[in-house]
Amino acid sequence: MNKNKIRWIKRFKVWHKWPAIIISFLALLFAASGIVLNHRHVFSNINISRKILPSGYTYENWNLDAIKGGLVLSADTVFIYGKGGVYLSNKDFSTFREFNKGFEPGIDNRSVVAMQFTQEAGLVAGALSGLLGYDKQKGWCKIDLPLANQRITDVAVKEDTLLVLTRDYLLKTVDLKSFDKHQLPAPINYKKETSWFKFLWNLHSGELFGLMGKLFVDLLGIVVIVLSITGLIHFFYPKIVKKENWKSKRYRAVKSTNLRWHNVFGYLSALFVLTNALTGMFLRPPLLIPIANAKMSVIPYTHLDNLNPWHDKLRKIAWNPALKKYVISTSDGFYFTNEQLECMETPKVTEPPVSVMGCNALQQVDEDEYLVGSFSGLFSWNISTGAIYNLGTGEAWKATAQTGRPISDHMVNSLMYLDNRNIWYSDYNKGITPVTGERNFLAMPKVVADTPMSLWNLGLEIHTGRIFEWVLGPFYILYVPLSGLSMLVVLVSGFFLWYWIHRGKRKRKIRE
Repeated sequence: MNKNKIRWIKRFKVWHKWPAIIISFLALLFAASGIVLNHRHVFSNINISRKILPSGYTYENWNLDAIKGGLVLSADTVFIYGKGGVYLSNKDFSTFREFNKGFEPGIDNRSVVAMQFTQEAGLVAGALSGLLGYDKQKGWCKIDLPLANQRITDVAVKEDTLLVLTRDYLLKTVDLKSFDKHQLPAPINYKKETSWFKFLWNLHSGELFGLMGKLFVDLLGIVVIVLSITGLIHFFYPKIVKKENWKSKRYRAVKSTNLRWHNVFGYLSALFVLTNALTGMFLRPPLLIPIANAKMSVIPYTHLDNLNPWHDKLRKIAWNPALKKYVISTSDGFYFTNEQLECMETPKVTEPPVSVMGCNALQQVDEDEYLVGSFSGLFSWNISTGAIYNLGTGEAWKATAQTGRPISDHMVNSLMYLDNRNIWYSDYNKGITPVTGERNFLAMPKVVADTPMSLWNLGLEIHTGRIFEWVLGPFYILYVPLSGLSMLVVLVSGFFLWYWIHRGKRKRKIRE
């Protein structure tokens, strides 16, 4: 072995050893939380008390996505809904009680994103778990939809018809007994494209290749756990064994067997784990910024290659009775379509900005004026003139080249609308903030503050590094890219050490 290679081996040993000691503990968290994120339904009935979490996860003033919106039926009947389910109050907010009878166990199964009421359908809630109707005897009951993916993104009303929007299709029903399923038409000049963000998200989770892809990524997670544990054993085992036992056969057998499996798992999975780490780095700022709005062609025969041009793109819907058109928010922007759903047209005026995370609020306040809320802020949008007003800054908004963070200082996750004189939005971090208000919003009751967190949401907080914000402060945003970079160094250095040292030993044995 030449001197140059020996120098590189020494360097790689240092680069592999010391970053690996730290990254092994973090890799265990990444792998375990990633498996949970890949199977939300499986873990949906497991709750985690917020009392054992950092103080930043305590509900205060309806923050942290605690509220998704409200439904006003009368002065005495006002429903408030969100991650904790449904609550019943009134316009004065002088009464309050839970309205969660019938929901399946697990806080994730009570996460409601929209509610509506019609005379024929009754009270209806759209949730992450599907569509639910309310029965006075049984409480909330699941409604079977003619779809594989039953996750609801919005529920609206057009006269006596209930509009149920999923991530892929629009459903219409009058009485919840039969549904008309509509695949919305492709827009003019449609191109089969997807965002780089969505592509990397699907590749990172394995969903790009369907269930088998997700299971393969789960397997990678298990491999990472094995690599982390065997790596830690290799480092700490000699330190806990007495020196006089170092030469024993048992010690050498344990050390040799552990290292052999560490190497086998490592060289077989290095390329796949490396790819997974790289894709994960681009799903969080700062590497997210350059790809947030970039487009790419859909790769044939993957999960994103779908005959439905709106597959996984639909977010919000509203029927405008004066203009006789639907206003639909998608991950590709806003679209208008007529009553017959014949053509999806882009607005002829400027659109308000919407975060890559999607539109969280779409509320009509006048014949042609809407409030649009997302993590990019809250905007008043006139769909006829294109006038856009930033309600967070109090200034008119003009389209400019997007630079900097893909989120604003006003991270709008919901809108609470009683009437045009009483509107509040919920900022993810700050909670309820008035837009217009003749009265104060309901102070958060203890039953809401004590709502637990789902295991899936905890997994997301761990996987993105937000769980460490209480320690790292604003620098937590660098947790994912720096962890990914460390993992790349560990994987590359480990692979070359195996190739140079252990492969070299094998070749020498063969020659002997």
